[in-house]
Amino acid sequence: MVEIVSRTAPRPAGRRPQELSVDGVTIARADIAREAQNHAAADPAAAWQAAAHALVVRQLLLAEADRLGIAAVPEEDDEDRRETEEEAVIRALLEEEVKVPTADEATCRRYFARNPALFRTGDLYEVAHILIAADPADTEARQAAREQADALLKALLSGAVAFKTAARETSACPSREVGGSLGQIGKGQTVPEFEAALAAMEPGAIHPVPVETRYGFHIVRLAHRVEGRDLPFEMVREAIAGHLELSSWHAAMRQYVSLLIGRADIRGISMDGASSPLVQ
Repeated sequence: MVEIVSRTAPRPAGRRPQELSVDGVTIARADIAREAQNHAAADPAAAWQAAAHALVVRQLLLAEADRLGIAAVPEEDDEDRRETEEEAVIRALLEEEVKVPTADEATCRRYFARNPALFRTGDLYEVAHILIAADPADTEARQAAREQADALLKALLSGAVAFKTAARETSACPSREVGGSLGQIGKGQTVPEFEAALAAMEPGAIHPVPVETRYGFHIVRLAHRVEGRDLPFEMVREAIAGHLELSSWHAAMRQYVSLLIGRADIRGISMDGASSPLVQ
């Protein structure tokens, strides 16, 4: 499904269009109410506006397909979901009317050179931890957990207790069953505070202070780090081309819909349109 975005003039909170029409074709309030269920919004009025906008665009596309004499047979996807007849017509219209150039080698290489961070694998960490759990809303429990974590960390650093033993006996995380091991983890798999601690650690070390997160206090040991690596252009060439072509298609689609809006008589909602294909 393609999301088509155009700007809608602000409307006082709580108001809905009393009658919505496109070139004399009325869009029923019942249809807007049904469509509103597909639009997450802060309040019902905003969902109503989003639904009205979507149905106006749909009507514009169907009317343009009819004007151009475009017809299509519904298709099925890999999961055996079949298009409706209207969806098929809109697809055929867009395939005919909205075209974008293929991203060539030079364009893809420029994008690759300008965005090196996008084409690097993240670091991997082999980690173990001991969690002293505490509800962040419980001040007393939080302080007690902090003191317990401090004492346990001191014992670990002095060699008075083994990490795996302490994890099995103390940790509130299910990883205690395997001596606190979390295995290999990468970016986005833990909370930000935990990630930041790992990034600052040397392999083989225990973090010098307990790491505080919303779950409590973690004593963290980093066993190994596998450094990320830069991906070669050849490996990401197709992904870059797909991204650039999709971005171009969305821009062309917005312009196409804007032109249809500019030519139409739309009542019940204010939508900005363009009178010339040169307007971006």
